[in-house]
Amino acid sequence: MYKLVWTQYFTRAAKKFIKSHPDLKERLADVLRNLEADPSQPSLRIHPLKGLLAGLHAVSLTHSYRITLTLKITEKEIVLIDIGSHDDVYRQ
Repeated sequence: MYKLVWTQYFTRAAKKFIKSHPDLKERLADVLRNLEADPSQPSLRIHPLKGLLAGLHAVSLTHSYRITLTLKITEKEIVLIDIGSHDDVYRQ
């Protein structure tokens, strides 16, 4: 089991995201539970990012929305960084 580390930025962004998209609240909860259990689950579609975001990973919430995160595999930690639309999360 992994520990989810909520950054202050992610906490604020998640609250704002849920306020704007209340229909995705349960989907977000499911994704976070699955990340905590095993981030390598195929349903999460986790993938490394490139360019200025190299070193980070992204998880698909829906086709249009993503969560960016840092995985610290050795410490069994997942640091949650951002949530939002594809374009917002991948801004460079």
